[in-house]
Amino acid sequence: MWQVLSNRLRHFFHVVSNIRPIVWIGLYVALAPIFALIYMWLPDSQFRIPDGAGTDFGSWLYYSIVTITTLGFGDYTPAHGWAQAVTAVEVTCGLILLGFFLNAVGSMKSEIDVESEIEKQRAVHFATEREKLLKLTPSILHSLNLFLAYCYAVTTPVKERRDSDARYDPEFKFSDMTDLFKPSGLPFDRSRKPAVERLLRCAGQTSLALDALHTRVDLTLWEDIVDDCFAFVANYQMFSSMETFSEKPAVEAEISRKIASVDGSQEFKPDSEMYPVAELYYFIKDNATLATKLEAALTRVAGGRDRQ
Repeated sequence: MWQVLSNRLRHFFHVVSNIRPIVWIGLYVALAPIFALIYMWLPDSQFRIPDGAGTDFGSWLYYSIVTITTLGFGDYTPAHGWAQAVTAVEVTCGLILLGFFLNAVGSMKSEIDVESEIEKQRAVHFATEREKLLKLTPSILHSLNLFLAYCYAVTTPVKERRDSDARYDPEFKFSDMTDLFKPSGLPFDRSRKPAVERLLRCAGQTSLALDALHTRVDLTLWEDIVDDCFAFVANYQMFSSMETFSEKPAVEAEISRKIASVDGSQEFKPDSEMYPVAELYYFIKDNATLATKLEAALTRVAGGRDRQ
């Protein structure tokens, strides 16, 4: 029984503490005119009223304010039962409401202090994670730039590649990948290996870098970055055609000829010789877009334009 009573009292005070102070002070102020009306309805004989003093609403409002604030000037005094009872009730109600008001103020201050501490900890956490991200940003940007450069090489015929303006075109067509088996021709790539091979190796390295970034930094602070990182890694892991490109010159030449003859983005069946190229087409479309978005987001962070 006592446990039940204790729990109910605890719940009651919890509810009372969550009521805003303005409510309690409003009720406190509202009591004065309410009790003034009650005093005015009571017979004047219930009170000792000074000679010449009024008995209108304004006079009783004055007495009510003096009573509820416990000032007790003594000019108007309750002389008999009903007046004394009502006066006692008003004083009690005033003290209770004032106590609830002070309790609500204390509760609100505690709430503000807690929120301030949480905000402080959040700011410290953000600053710490941002510092980690800034340290890793140059290497991540380098990986993304390499990936986009190889995307440009694979999706641009050799005769149209430019050293000075090697920018990936997101509007490339399927037939633009005719030279994917030829060397990339990029200034930093002297391996002479097929551009598609270099692209897939770079994609794997970029995927590992983004996955490692997520383990080292709390990327949930940057929702756009964490979503794009997950998407890039997931796309790479689901890309099933990484090891299916032929290394035989005759076969590669035949595939390049078929790529050039495709009009638009034709669909191929999984058992088709061209299916790996179609998968590569959509892989580049998706992940190059993600790489571009990540590059912009990380550059924004590095430039200090992500402050909370």
